[in-house]
Amino acid sequence: MTEWSTFLPDESATVAAGARLGRAMGAGGDLLTVHLCGDLGAGKTTFTRGVLSYFGHSGAVKSPTYTLVEVYELPARTVYHFDLYRLGDPEELEYMGIRDYFVPGSVSLIEWPSRGEGVLPPPDLVATLKVQDGGRIVKLEASSDAGAALIERIKTDE
Repeated sequence: MTEWSTFLPDESATVAAGARLGRAMGAGGDLLTVHLCGDLGAGKTTFTRGVLSYFGHSGAVKSPTYTLVEVYELPARTVYHFDLYRLGDPEELEYMGIRDYFVPGSVSLIEWPSRGEGVLPPPDLVATLKVQDGGRIVKLEASSDAGAALIERIKTDE
């Protein structure tokens, strides 16, 4: 399995790591799905802010806990930021037309993906963030060939 991890000493390093993932994604036409895992306060939304900043978003990024999804239509990519923390049942995703979000050229960043299990498509990449030693650790694990290619691009960017 292809993986990569690094220590993130502060918020700016977490944003920079997200931007690095965004750079690896580029402006390609592939659909990319990333599951964001970690406890409350681990930095999932901060990491997402970095991905969005790479693609040109400069405004606020809030976790879509109550709306389930925030859509960012950016010049290079459309990015969907999901937060499934308050999802009562995975079937609710079907009612919101979840399958319509997973289209070529888009990126889906999904916080609390376990709450949508059985309905969500498999991820290309799983990003796990953990609080550790006064900062964070981010670990990226590939779940597809596209995910492995992303990690290889991140590694060559070091």
